[in-house]
Amino acid sequence: MNRVCFCLQVAPEHLDEYRTRHAAVWPDMLAALRDAGWHDYSLFLRADGLLVGYFLTDDLAASRAAMEATDVNARWQAQMAPFFLGLDGARPDDGFLVLDEIFNLDAQLVAAQASGDLT
Repeated sequence: MNRVCFCLQVAPEHLDEYRTRHAAVWPDMLAALRDAGWHDYSLFLRADGLLVGYFLTDDLAASRAAMEATDVNARWQAQMAPFFLGLDGARPDDGFLVLDEIFNLDAQLVAAQASGDLT
């Protein structure tokens, strides 16, 4: 599984509504994400609107393409687009910035143990 972390910026005036919408995501959207291979998906929202998302997937491109093929995703993205800043007309799922993973504790523990550097 690959870990994916991404950022978006929610407009300050939409923070409360954004939280409300995500407190009860449509069941067909939940099923679409699951079926598209998004696992352990979480969103974190800072008070200034910085949104950080995290999920696991076998293949990011395939997972995104599978979501792109669903009607529910098109409806969800259309409803969510006005909540975000800086997308310049892109849908939120096309406009998120994927972050590079630079540290993973478990991976480094395994490597250190394998090399004998960790007891």
